[in-house]
Amino acid sequence: MSYITNEDIKMVEHKYGKPIELTTEVTAVPKELEAIRKSQKDGRSHDVALFIFKDDQLLFIAKHFYPAALFRAPSGAAKPGESIIEGGKREAYEETGANVELEKYLLRIKVKFICGDDFIDWTSFVFKAKYISGEIKPIDTREIREARFVNISDIPRFNEIMRKINMAGFRYRVFLTENTMKLLDNEIVK
Repeated sequence: MSYITNEDIKMVEHKYGKPIELTTEVTAVPKELEAIRKSQKDGRSHDVALFIFKDDQLLFIAKHFYPAALFRAPSGAAKPGESIIEGGKREAYEETGANVELEKYLLRIKVKFICGDDFIDWTSFVFKAKYISGEIKPIDTREIREARFVNISDIPRFNEIMRKINMAGFRYRVFLTENTMKLLDNEIVK
């Protein structure tokens, strides 16, 4: 799990609750696996995904290469020496301009991206968070094109766009989003 320590995970669970744990496998083509490897600076093999609420809307982002109608929950890595909590809050700010408060540790997803005999193990730490303040405007404009509040009813359309694009990262993002929304829809975490 790279430089994320078991002590950090225990602290997060103590503060935000034990998550539901899921596992999945996603097939990838060599180019996709190589793109994941390029993101593994300092041995990174994780992301922190945030479902940030403001009233009944969610704060989502779009990367530059996304089609105009596609948005998803912000996510990124905790840096070496940074806790999962610190990394999640920093990534939320960099990608959206928002200051957030984490509320609930929802999911820990272990995914194996597979290409033939080659693979990459990855872990996603998924949180429910609350918008506190800030102008909704990406700080990291090199990576993020746009941030905006979306309606929960928009999410199935975003997932359908990702399914049609049919890239490994998007197929995984659909899995992550659908499982998170099931928890939120069932009010397990409200």
